[in-house]
Amino acid sequence: MRPPAAAPVTGRIIVMDKHNKVASDVGQAVVWLEPVRGAPPAPRPLHVVVTAENKTFTPHVAVIPAGSTVTFPNRDGFDHNVFSLSDPGPFDLGLYERGEGKSATFPKPGLIRVYCNIHSTMSAFILVTDTPWYAQPSGDGSFAITGVPAGDYVLHAWHERAAAEDTVTVRVTAAGAQVPDITLDARGFRAQDHMNKFGRPYARGGRRY
Repeated sequence: MRPPAAAPVTGRIIVMDKHNKVASDVGQAVVWLEPVRGAPPAPRPLHVVVTAENKTFTPHVAVIPAGSTVTFPNRDGFDHNVFSLSDPGPFDLGLYERGEGKSATFPKPGLIRVYCNIHSTMSAFILVTDTPWYAQPSGDGSFAITGVPAGDYVLHAWHERAAAEDTVTVRVTAAGAQVPDITLDARGFRAQDHMNKFGRPYARGGRRY
């Protein structure tokens, strides 16, 4: 029996910021597909790198299949302590120096908020998915999820500043599917301080580097 034909699902994400301005960081959004009926095939785990350099995680947003491993190399001239308290995959890599790279594996789907226990301004997001059909938009918001078999799906769209992810039902044919524009509302976003790995506020004094 021949497997169902696989085709692309394409569309465009728009993120609205305060004062009804279109956000310039739409490329940080994530879209993924879940079948309406049945479970998706298990995605192949990957090994991804999120670099700590200039007190910044790069990339700021990464999307990975469940079971993947992320390595966090330190390219700064001082120590970092990468950690997360997120329920789907808490971890603490401890203190490590320049040139070192420690890793964490994420077996369960969900959103992982990543921070440094030394530098409160450092943050990143890892979205772990249990589906092989996902993508991040380009700078103009356009996206393409390739290799999608014909069928009915729910498309999820997420951005860190949006009040909630958006979903839309998509019917994929042998020719694929074109999704109407999806708008994520980030107009009410307010930045909030996060806690350190002990669940306490960051110290405002002491050693600076």
